[in-house]
Amino acid sequence: MPQTLSTAFIFIAAAIVEIAGCFAFWAWLKQGKSIFWIAPGFVSLVLFAYFLTLVPSDHAGRAYAAYGGIYIVASLFWLWLAEGQVPDRWDVTGGAIAILAACIILFAPRSA
Repeated sequence: MPQTLSTAFIFIAAAIVEIAGCFAFWAWLKQGKSIFWIAPGFVSLVLFAYFLTLVPSDHAGRAYAAYGGIYIVASLFWLWLAEGQVPDRWDVTGGAIAILAACIILFAPRSA
C-alpha cells in the first residue's frame, strides 16, 4: 500500500477512536450517561495514541500537527452523522483548509 494511502488510513482510524473516546466522556459528563461509558472511552483513547505512533514521520510534533487537520474534518463528520447537525459552509471551508494544511505539513519535501 502506498505510504500516502496507509497514512490516510492511520489518521482516519485515529480520528474515529479519538472522537469516540472523547464522546464517551462527553456522554457521561454532559448527557448523564452511565459512568461505564468511560471504559470504552479509555480504550478508544489508548488506541488513538497507539495509531498515531504508526504514522511514518520522524517527528511526533509533525505527525500530531498533520493529524490536527484530519481531526477537524472527522469532527465535522461526527457533528453531521452522530449529532444530526449538518455542517454549514464555514465548517466545510474550514475543513478543506485544514486538510490542505495537513497535507502540506506531512507531505512537503524536506531538506535533510
